[in-house]
Amino acid sequence: MMPEKQHQSTMTMIDHIRELRKRLVFSILSVVFTTIICFVFSDSIVDVLFYPFRQLENLGSGKTLYINSVFEGFAIKVKIALAAGFIAAFPVILYQVLRFIFPGLKKGERRVILYSLVASSILLPFGFYYGYYLIIPLSVQFLTSKGFIPQDVGILLNYSQNIFIILQFIMAFIVVFQLPVVLIILMKMNILSRKFLFKSSRFFIVAMFALAAIITPPDVVSQVTVALPLIGLFFLALLIARVFKLGESSEDKEEE
Repeated sequence: MMPEKQHQSTMTMIDHIRELRKRLVFSILSVVFTTIICFVFSDSIVDVLFYPFRQLENLGSGKTLYINSVFEGFAIKVKIALAAGFIAAFPVILYQVLRFIFPGLKKGERRVILYSLVASSILLPFGFYYGYYLIIPLSVQFLTSKGFIPQDVGILLNYSQNIFIILQFIMAFIVVFQLPVVLIILMKMNILSRKFLFKSSRFFIVAMFALAAIITPPDVVSQVTVALPLIGLFFLALLIARVFKLGESSEDKEEE
C-alpha cells in the first residue's frame, strides 16, 4: 500500500491528465469495437427487441412493424449497433473509471464500491427478465386488446419508434432495479439515514408509483406490476441496512 500512496502523491496534474486521456482512449476504442460487432449481429438484436410484438402477428397480415422511408432500415441498424455497442462496452468503461479513481479512495470506500458492483450485477438480470419477459409483453397485449382497438381496425406500427420503445423500457427496468444498491451506498456514506428513509417510506411509495407511471405505458396493470417490486426492493434495502447497521445517525447510536 505504501508504494501506491507514494506514487499517488508524486503524480502531477499533467500525470493525472495523461492517465485520464489513457482511460478515455481505452473506453472510446472499446465502444467502437463493440459497436462494429453489434452492427454485424444487428439483425439478431432486432429480433430480440421484436419479440414482444410477435403476439400481434395473428391480428393482421403477419407483419406488425413497418418503415416509412427507404433510409429507415439502415438508420435503425446503425442506431441499434451504437446503443448495443455502448451497453456491451459498459463493463470496460466502468473498469477504466475505477482504475482512474481507485488510487485516490480509502480502503473502506473501495470495499463499498466493489460490494455495490457485485450487488448491481446480481440485480441486473432480474431487472432485464422482469421487464422483458413479464411487463413489456403484458403491456403490449393490454394496450392492443379489443377494449382499445376495435375489431375492424388494423394495427400498423412504426418500426424505428417501437423498436426503440422496447429498448428504452429494458434499460429503464435495469436501472430502476438498482434502487437498493443506490440506497445502501447513500446510507453507507451517511448521506441518508435509515431512520429518515423509514419515516418517509409512505412518500417513497408514492414516488415509486409515480416512477412506474413514467417508465411504463399508460395502463394501470403495468404501473402496479412495476411499482410493487420497487417498493419491495426499497424495504429490502432498509432490512439489509438494519442487519449491517448502515445509515445510523449519532442520535440513533446513542438511543441504542
